[in-house]
Amino acid sequence: MASILLAGFGGQGILFAGKQLVSAGMNAGKEVSWLPSYGPEMRGGTCNCSVNIEDDPVGSPLVTEPDILVAFNKPSYEKFYKSVKKGGRVFIDSSLIDSKCERTDITAEYIPATSLADISGFAKLANVVMLGYIIKKTGLFTKDYFVSCLKASAPKAKPELAELNLKAFEIGYSYDD
Repeated sequence: MASILLAGFGGQGILFAGKQLVSAGMNAGKEVSWLPSYGPEMRGGTCNCSVNIEDDPVGSPLVTEPDILVAFNKPSYEKFYKSVKKGGRVFIDSSLIDSKCERTDITAEYIPATSLADISGFAKLANVVMLGYIIKKTGLFTKDYFVSCLKASAPKAKPELAELNLKAFEIGYSYDD
């Protein structure tokens, strides 16, 4: 299905977004892996996450040539966009990345995820806005299926988190570039 690399700064929800993709894949009966990588800083340091969602067993959890790159900041975009497989896709948070992809052998998708989250009152949910856009553009999972997985991931003690995530997801899913 897909090897995905999500990358940005710590505190942007990179690991959470990766977990949501892996959880949906696992619930769908796929072979999955999730491998976080982050710097020693708690927030603001480098952070990336390798996600594999496959029909066959995953040989290595490390994604070095992603089918899909999700870049939440410019340093991550510049570091990883050259490694995307030919025919692959890169999803760019255009709120924080002013570069345009020069590669013609991959598809670049631009969404101002951070700005959309901020103006909607969901400042910490740009990652979930991005997930909505990715699900819409890739068809990796159906909207209804992914929303049910996202809703189920919220702690039972905090049902309000499920509602916030669903609203942020819908912002990304509804974004029309």
